[in-house]
Amino acid sequence: MTTDDVLAELEALGTEQNRKVYRRHGVGGAQFGVSYANLRTLAKRIGRDHALARSLWASGNHDARVLATRVAHPPLADDALLDAWAADLDSYVLTDAFSEFAAQTGWAQRKRDAWIDSDGEWTEAAGWNLLARDALRDDGRPDAFFAPYLARIERTVHDQKNRVRHAMNNALIAVGTRNDALAAQATAAAERIGTVEVNHGATNCTTPDAAAYIAKTRARQRARAAKR
Repeated sequence: MTTDDVLAELEALGTEQNRKVYRRHGVGGAQFGVSYANLRTLAKRIGRDHALARSLWASGNHDARVLATRVAHPPLADDALLDAWAADLDSYVLTDAFSEFAAQTGWAQRKRDAWIDSDGEWTEAAGWNLLARDALRDDGRPDAFFAPYLARIERTVHDQKNRVRHAMNNALIAVGTRNDALAAQATAAAERIGTVEVNHGATNCTTPDAAAYIAKTRARQRARAAKR
């Protein structure tokens, strides 16, 4: 499929209702309002097409950029591409989609800390998203790896930009669901942190209570393990 073919199909799939929903979630600028179900179906039909992904991203259209993260080929991503795409992030919706792609590349570990230490709401959030994915990955990483991040979250979360706070809270939860020892450390940090305030705009979204979420998730994990 050519870029024009894909953009025409995205436009046909878009609805005003979806555009309203996305706008409430902070998506501005050009968009068609394509549902994630339709984006998944289209991405599956296209498969991996890195050149198409780059062209779709360059269009500047929100839906095209989300689709680009799904059809880009992770092994072909390089440092320049990831930084260029990160610089274009303009909503948490696109940031989450981009983070999912970045986590699949060989640059994820290097980009995680660089983006956490950056000075942009969306790139910082992407960095914390990558840490959350590290925590959820069963890769034998020692618990000590996460200790400095837990300390940093506890020390700085209340001073961060709005969606960075949300991403840090999610990372705290992810670390806490990794195992019992980290659950104890993350829960203690969460209790000292208290409520993490995030402005979710005109939506019904809420910020999870990290300690409660960790406890609930660990209970489910233990129940599943017992059944096995």
